[in-house]
Amino acid sequence: MLRAGRLAVREKHFLTGAVADMARYIFITGGVVSSLGKGLASAALGALLQARGYSVRLRKLDPYLNVDPGTMSPFEHGEVFVTDDGAETDLDLGHYERFTGVHARKTDSISSGRIYSNVLEKERRGDYLGKTIQVIPHVTNEIKDFLRIGEEEVDFMLCEIGGTVGDIEGLPFFEAIRQFIHERPRGQSILMHLTLLPYLAASGELKTKPTQHSVKELQSIGLAPDVLVCRSEHPIPDREREKIALFCNVRKEAVIPAYDLSTIYEAPLAYHRAGLDQAVLDAFGISPAPKPNLDRWTDVMDRLTHAEGEVRVAIVGKYTQLEDAYKSIAEALTHGGMANRVRVKAEWIDAEIFEREDPAPWLEAFHAILVPGGFGERGTEGKIKAAQFAREKGVPYLGICLGMQMAVIEAARNMAGVTRAGSEEFDHEKGEKRFEPVVYHLKEWVQGNHTVSRKADDDKGGTMRLGAYTAMLAADSKVAEVYGDTTIEERHRHRYEVDIKYRDRLEKCGLIFSGMSPDGRLPEIVEWKDHPWFIGVQFHPELKSKPFAPHPLFADFVRAAKEVERLV
Repeated sequence: MLRAGRLAVREKHFLTGAVADMARYIFITGGVVSSLGKGLASAALGALLQARGYSVRLRKLDPYLNVDPGTMSPFEHGEVFVTDDGAETDLDLGHYERFTGVHARKTDSISSGRIYSNVLEKERRGDYLGKTIQVIPHVTNEIKDFLRIGEEEVDFMLCEIGGTVGDIEGLPFFEAIRQFIHERPRGQSILMHLTLLPYLAASGELKTKPTQHSVKELQSIGLAPDVLVCRSEHPIPDREREKIALFCNVRKEAVIPAYDLSTIYEAPLAYHRAGLDQAVLDAFGISPAPKPNLDRWTDVMDRLTHAEGEVRVAIVGKYTQLEDAYKSIAEALTHGGMANRVRVKAEWIDAEIFEREDPAPWLEAFHAILVPGGFGERGTEGKIKAAQFAREKGVPYLGICLGMQMAVIEAARNMAGVTRAGSEEFDHEKGEKRFEPVVYHLKEWVQGNHTVSRKADDDKGGTMRLGAYTAMLAADSKVAEVYGDTTIEERHRHRYEVDIKYRDRLEKCGLIFSGMSPDGRLPEIVEWKDHPWFIGVQFHPELKSKPFAPHPLFADFVRAAKEVERLV
């Protein structure tokens, strides 16, 4: 919401303890076990506050010592979500964007590693004037400084703390939050705590004791929850809510049940029915609260629950054992299905299988093929075979990042006569010269008004081409038709690039370079001219797709798959 809108809301509704130019802070913590859905609950709450007319921003504070997730294995951490301004962040920021439409920034993600790195850099510069550097106050002050960034821009700042209460690495964050809440005016900050209510089948009981102990752990470090969100696989009776409220010192209305859902996009409506947004506004003393407009989410659920058919999409990747490694792709396909009123059944296929077996028996039953990004040589020959199958059989194909590069290598080998076509990345990995590098290490590119340079042996962290870049599309291309424009901006995360010197040879074979960087040096999009739908993109369009605003590439990809489904 614009600033004028924020002021209008404040004039209409008396906000107890309000400070006109400060955001209200909601800290979201977890207890008992990890993976309870703090990110989803945070995103859903942000969407509900938006539905009531407020502006929001969501942030993630991660206790791990990595500076960011950029160098973590997808098997270890799942997907790396990239922001417009080039930050490599936790996948929860993807949830935040998909549910609120608010573009995340570098300042919306912080880790212990980044905090300690900042503190040590200041110490080396002498910024602390010879003081002994300690967790309190130096580390906690750094965390509090991070929390304050941009607080004048929004009505509510939602800050999720990774891990669970009691984790040793999370203690500096909890202490910083305790100080932060204490230092601000009363009523300016609240704490929402997620816990688990386990069910014991032998006794037929929901057990509240783990939640009680989790809250006790919070209280022992000077924090007390204002709202409790209790995950459960079974209905929570009123008597159990009353017991939790009594022992955890919260109002019964602030004990919010959270049950398993058929789709994550039901979360805003489910949490609203459970009273989460009302409990949060009550905790701030906001009365009367603006009525919510939930039309956006009822439409989302209508499209999901009233699909008119199904398409099958094969995702040929290398991290298929952990679906979170491709979280945004899975969600973007769902959004594309919603745009076409069909259900997308995505099936994950390990690309290494095609290095041993013919891909045809695996892929013939699918309406479309998607080859996602990745790093390293493992599985790439299988991805090349998937691209070849799609080209030869006329199956809709979407190649993303490495998936585009493999499609180009396939075309070079089988259509342009470059029989040893490959990527410099794989030779660099082996220390050999096995390939003619159709894909090479990106040494230089333009970012804004300056040139960025990289060497192959630079540090891995944060040295890729990251964030939003502009691409210019050929006016008569398929992608220009899909986007409805010839200038686009998409997010990147890659270290290698298709070599422009092969453009003429490939275009003579029918593989068109339909999207280029503004300076004409970097290929952004390729497409087969005479294919029903075959597009490879160097960027990651999945990162910008939302349930209420599906990305045009995914929407049209699913449309093309739907056309195949009609022909089958």
